[in-house]
Amino acid sequence: MNNLISNIIKILSQFRLPSELRKAATFGLGITSFAGKTMETADFHSACSSVVPQMSIPNTTVYFSDFVPTGSIIELRDNDPSCDRPSQFVLEDICRISMYTSTSTRSGLNLEVWLPRNWTGQFLSTGNGGLSGCIQYEDMAYASALGIATVGANNGHNGTSGKAFLQNPDVVEDYVYRSAHTGVVVGKAITKEFYGKSHTKSYYLGCSTGGRQGLKSVQDFPEDFDGVIAGAPANDFSGLLSWSGRHFGILGPPGSPSFITEEQWTNLIHTDIIEQCDIVDGVADGVIEDPNLCDYKPERLICSSGTNDRSNCLSGEQVKAIRTIFSPLYNPEGELWFPRQHPGSEDAVTRAMMYSGKPFPYTADWFRYTLYNDPNLDVTKLNRSDWAYSQAVNPFNIDTWKGDLSRFKSRNGKLITWHGQSDGLISPANSERYYDHVSHTMNIPPSELDHFYRFFRISGLGHCRGGDGAWAIGQTLRNIEKIQLDKEFLDPDRNVLTSMIRWVEEGKAPDTLFGRKYVNDSMALGIQSSRRHCRYPLRNQYHGNGNSSLPESWTCR
Repeated sequence: MNNLISNIIKILSQFRLPSELRKAATFGLGITSFAGKTMETADFHSACSSVVPQMSIPNTTVYFSDFVPTGSIIELRDNDPSCDRPSQFVLEDICRISMYTSTSTRSGLNLEVWLPRNWTGQFLSTGNGGLSGCIQYEDMAYASALGIATVGANNGHNGTSGKAFLQNPDVVEDYVYRSAHTGVVVGKAITKEFYGKSHTKSYYLGCSTGGRQGLKSVQDFPEDFDGVIAGAPANDFSGLLSWSGRHFGILGPPGSPSFITEEQWTNLIHTDIIEQCDIVDGVADGVIEDPNLCDYKPERLICSSGTNDRSNCLSGEQVKAIRTIFSPLYNPEGELWFPRQHPGSEDAVTRAMMYSGKPFPYTADWFRYTLYNDPNLDVTKLNRSDWAYSQAVNPFNIDTWKGDLSRFKSRNGKLITWHGQSDGLISPANSERYYDHVSHTMNIPPSELDHFYRFFRISGLGHCRGGDGAWAIGQTLRNIEKIQLDKEFLDPDRNVLTSMIRWVEEGKAPDTLFGRKYVNDSMALGIQSSRRHCRYPLRNQYHGNGNSSLPESWTCR
């Protein structure tokens, strides 16, 4: 990996920036730092301290620029508590620049640029999640530790709620695309000012809403990035929030005949799903390798007539609800609105957000504060007419469903999408559906699509991170304890981020994504299992013998 980064010396032609920012980017600060060389700590500290009075980015106010040494813990006291990021550990020396950029007379975004002392010449933008205005500080720490200049923005509002969208389409526009794109433009300009030269290659890393933002860049701003990693993308956004919102109508509030308790989901249903479908891949290891092959039949959990003890069985109404949840959502004309939820995805996150007996919070906020601009809207009564209205409005094309990626392909851009097969918040089948949509729209088969776009299905991975399978593919440092960015973790054959860098800069595309399951999700306790996850449409098959926790026991076919 060190050789990979230190040998990055080829410079791309300048990206087309808006004229004001392009002009601002020419006012270099004259700092003597070059890609592949490390500035002395004292010089770097001094350069960082002098940034603010010399910075000249239009519509941007710089709050501060701080030198942050390796091993520091940044206390994020101004961060909205709902972001659940009270602090961030910094892995390498950085210059941390915080600023505000206005996007209209009534909207703007807070963003940060982390400039590493050991800059490689590369640039990376992070994404966001849910409806949130939360900077992904863990991803900024990750990328900057690799020597990559990194930007992160708050999506034009603070916190995880959608209340800021109320009667303000400018904030909605920031959320849909403008915050991410503006952050890239400003981040690149600041990077050039600080180091005195342009970046060499540009990358993107995000999941969920961050995955959708990555696809939005590929579709509408193909010059922003050379390589995009879009995990579990929340595209077909209107269909997704309609699908998410229907769960309340299926299950009802606690006490309803069809409501299912958390204990029933955990002790009865999930156990039964694993018992029926785990062995389909050839080995009973607690992980359903391909849920598409799982034809789950919950009817055997129905209580027998006359049964008094109902702690280990379900009513007919409850089983009907399970059937509906694990079935696709169709519109009144019989057209697919959104794919089914995968059996095996009923983890703690899904249970808390989808099966709680309350309306799904993102659906509630989107309909209240964006579509209907009515904070008092009774979201328990949303129905198919509301879902159809959502798709018709599609503000600022938030659905992000364009199938023609020709402009990105023509400039030799590379796209990796991945999706956890145990994701209960966004159906993994939606990523298959989008890949097929691109293939059909561009009229090219997977063998040709592979030249610039590869999709990987990650078994045993929940929503973005966590799960019972080999879920850690190098997509994030969140949910991993005792982090060690060692040679093994950063090996391009074992890490999605460095694999993308190698694909862009050396032309070697990944055939698989290597995943690890750490004992108790702690690096210090070692690897419990590992697996090479296949690129779509291939699927992993167990050899029939050998230790199933080792990747050598599986083959992509």
